[in-house]
Amino acid sequence: MWDQWWLWGAAALVLAIGEVLLPSFVLLGFAIGAGLVGIILFVGGPLALWLGASLPMMLLVFAVMSLIAWGGLRQWLGVRRGQVKTFDHDINDN
Repeated sequence: MWDQWWLWGAAALVLAIGEVLLPSFVLLGFAIGAGLVGIILFVGGPLALWLGASLPMMLLVFAVMSLIAWGGLRQWLGVRRGQVKTFDHDINDN
């Protein structure tokens, strides 16, 4: 069941919809990872055969791709140096 490309595509779609509802760029990394695994399985070839033979290996590839995607999103859309404002006083104190 886990070696079906449409299952990974559906998971990517559900995670992308979850990212829209909970904007934090965490679920988007997982959605990209699931989408890439789905694309690998859809295209086929020796990599897809090797990947589809073992669920732990497929989950490892999914995790690594998700981590790379999340790191790329963090670099591209993340907080830049000096962008975070820190407050040294409480706004409720007069």
